[in-house]
Amino acid sequence: GGGQRGDEGWGGIWGHLLHLVMLLGDSGVGKTCFLLQFKDGAFLSGTFIATVGIDFRNKVVAVDGVKVKLQIWDTAGQERFRSVTHAYYRDAQALLLLYDITSKMSFDNIRAWLTEIHEYAQKDVVIMLLGNKADVSSERMVRTEDGASLAREYGVPFMETSAKTGMNVELAFLAIARELKQRAMQLPDVPRFQIHDYIEAQQKRSGCCAFV
Repeated sequence: GGGQRGDEGWGGIWGHLLHLVMLLGDSGVGKTCFLLQFKDGAFLSGTFIATVGIDFRNKVVAVDGVKVKLQIWDTAGQERFRSVTHAYYRDAQALLLLYDITSKMSFDNIRAWLTEIHEYAQKDVVIMLLGNKADVSSERMVRTEDGASLAREYGVPFMETSAKTGMNVELAFLAIARELKQRAMQLPDVPRFQIHDYIEAQQKRSGCCAFV
């Protein structure tokens, strides 16, 4: 990494800090589509070639007028690439853990992913649980409240998202960016940013009820 510094448009970024965010979850839950929806605001339909190993995109988001640079890593969900991705866990400051609401198996595997995160990631890594493909509600196999209750058990924020419609995709990354910016600044007198409260407030504002 680091080769981006000379690029036009990256100047004036607060602290020039690069925040590493990883997308995790079983193969087929929509990680690549989720990333592309955020990066380009587009949903690519059709059959995706499964991500081989790891791929990344850069994106700058504005948090209260401050630019925060995210490098988002899309990881392969398949078992055979796991050892590759483990090496990257250590560097990640935030992890977005996705399951597919139409796949009970992808949800049941979340505990295994969390165990893996606990083993390989930084102790204070920011984790968010996302139930993706919420637009395909007719084929729903995982109830919203089951996602919420698992998230509560692990003390992580939770939302349902849709890489297709864009629902909550930007909000997920914005919440992560806010949390990372606050941590990096570590101002002693500022109350700690509460990622749970922020998500809840934003969703109430948009009249969305996916948060339980």
